[in-house]
Amino acid sequence: MVEDIRPLAAVLVSAVAIALIVASHRRPNLREGWSVVAALAKFGIVASMLPAVMGGDVFKWSLKESTGIQFLPGIDFALRADPLGIFFALLASFLWIFTSFYATGYMRGLDEHSQTRFFASFAASLSAAVGIAFAANLVTIFVFYELLSLVTYPLVAHNEDNEARIAGRKYLTYTFFGGGVFLLAGTVMVYWLTNQVGTPTTAFEAGGMEALATAAQAEPVYAQAAFFLLIAGFGVKAALMPLHSWLADAMVAPTPVSGLLHAVAVVKSGAFGIARVILEVHGPGLIHDLPLDVPGIGEVGLNIPVAVVAAFTLTAASIIAMRKDHLKRRLAYSTTAQLSYIVLGLSMLHPAAMAGALFHIPAHAFAKLTLFFCAGAIHVETHTDYISEMAGIGKRMPLTMTAFTVGAAGMAGLPPIAGFVSKFYMLIGAGVVGGSYWLFAAALLLSAVLNIGYLWPVVYTAFFESEDRHDAKPVLEFPRGGLFRSYGGDEDPVAADGGEPTDRTDAADASDSEPAAEEEFEYAVDQNPSDHTVPDADADADVDTDADTDSEDHISSVDHHGDHDDHLTGGPPAAGWQRRSPFAESTWLMLAPIAVIATGAIVLGIGPDYAVFLELAFRIVEDVFGMPFEDLIDTPLEEALTGVND
Repeated sequence: MVEDIRPLAAVLVSAVAIALIVASHRRPNLREGWSVVAALAKFGIVASMLPAVMGGDVFKWSLKESTGIQFLPGIDFALRADPLGIFFALLASFLWIFTSFYATGYMRGLDEHSQTRFFASFAASLSAAVGIAFAANLVTIFVFYELLSLVTYPLVAHNEDNEARIAGRKYLTYTFFGGGVFLLAGTVMVYWLTNQVGTPTTAFEAGGMEALATAAQAEPVYAQAAFFLLIAGFGVKAALMPLHSWLADAMVAPTPVSGLLHAVAVVKSGAFGIARVILEVHGPGLIHDLPLDVPGIGEVGLNIPVAVVAAFTLTAASIIAMRKDHLKRRLAYSTTAQLSYIVLGLSMLHPAAMAGALFHIPAHAFAKLTLFFCAGAIHVETHTDYISEMAGIGKRMPLTMTAFTVGAAGMAGLPPIAGFVSKFYMLIGAGVVGGSYWLFAAALLLSAVLNIGYLWPVVYTAFFESEDRHDAKPVLEFPRGGLFRSYGGDEDPVAADGGEPTDRTDAADASDSEPAAEEEFEYAVDQNPSDHTVPDADADADVDTDADTDSEDHISSVDHHGDHDDHLTGGPPAAGWQRRSPFAESTWLMLAPIAVIATGAIVLGIGPDYAVFLELAFRIVEDVFGMPFEDLIDTPLEEALTGVND
């Protein structure tokens, strides 16, 4: 254990940036510059600890040892950079760099209101997320867990309309009050249990808390209750059913929020917390040896109910996603499903499945962030959010939709994208254990097929259908699913995904060619922040520019880009999508992050043995079981779990 201030510095660097962002509210370039500088500094601090952590060191900062202040009796407010903490902090800080650039292009492209508040809240969110990563005990992680819910509320409710306020209140109710209460109750119970056998503690220990394992022998029911309370508390942010519905509603937030916070930091904090509970609070050995007596079934380990809930969630959420015509809501339910892959892999307790589950955290982050970035770029450039209105959009946004294809392949677990590697290890774990675990393997395979079912139609619609002839309906066609027929010039008004019926001809507008209003500030880059608002000098001569007479009303109607307004105004202009080159479809502030993150998903899949995240995942599992990973693969699960207890 190395006493070092760097875990605290990694948390505080973005907190300091909040003041600088607010102070620079009249100078947009400087304001966004502070976000980028803070992201680079945070990543640099985290990365500086990586070599030593890989070598076996653990960096720790303690409030008591630094100031002499005791946070609670027997509890220290402490930060610890161990392999699992570095794993999550490295991912979040790295992706924040590119999201900072993307968010700048997105917010300027839509000329969004309250941009200073947005970037300040974004910085606060990353500070809380890294605090969760480096928390050394349950009390510290609880503080940052609740803080994350509070500082992300302004981002969820950013639009300030009725829908955003409802989504924000629901978000706080689920994550702050609901999840927080469960987590606090579980933490108090762990504190009480460890106090029964000596000094109370909530500090994480690789393989599980020794004091908790001792206390569980005398109080097994309370130890079981503590486990399920902690899983429920973290499971809210991990969107386990039936605690998941806040996530889809939170998609009213700007897309950079949906991308980094709802595909990486917020929801991953829930999955990360479950990893802490399974690996370092109760531990795999205690979870396996503290069975529940289920009537009609007999004794089952504590991991089995969690695995069953995760398997059900990933299957059900994938089916629901197939019914959604709104792209971001389809991606939201995809996130619900993909997070359950992580929980399922961890709860199977096999070392290979655990390594796969941990590696799925970055694999999903890169792929899903790519998908959200693409959805945001489509919205900024064309004001289109509904899949049924995206026929032929691949020629308007070729790079964006190519990157979307990469992300979709990663979600489905197709090689050579990173999602294939993580799911491969989880399938190995399920196959080695055998028995009833084959049901979990079947759930993984079924969900992979469903992933193709709800993401491939987006790719097919964009590249293989045209504006005048396409099938505008979700994958599942039944009364509660959405559209029953394609739209056309003379057809009756139709509705998708619960929207009000609308005449599609009213949606034709000049969003691709109307000049933007003059900017209030003189930006150093992207003075015309969205190329859809700039006349296209390279447009084909036969494009009918006179068809775009209502573009001014169109722009004003989507200031807050609510779902209903987007649906009314999105889709191709009357003359069809303009064909553009990959480098002219949007601004570099948005295209560069899309290209980099999509490439990262491929790199993680092609060279997993050289990717630091997979190596870290192996190291985490080795610390938990106390054996080299190569030996763990050949060791029967019962023997490996016995070794944890010993």
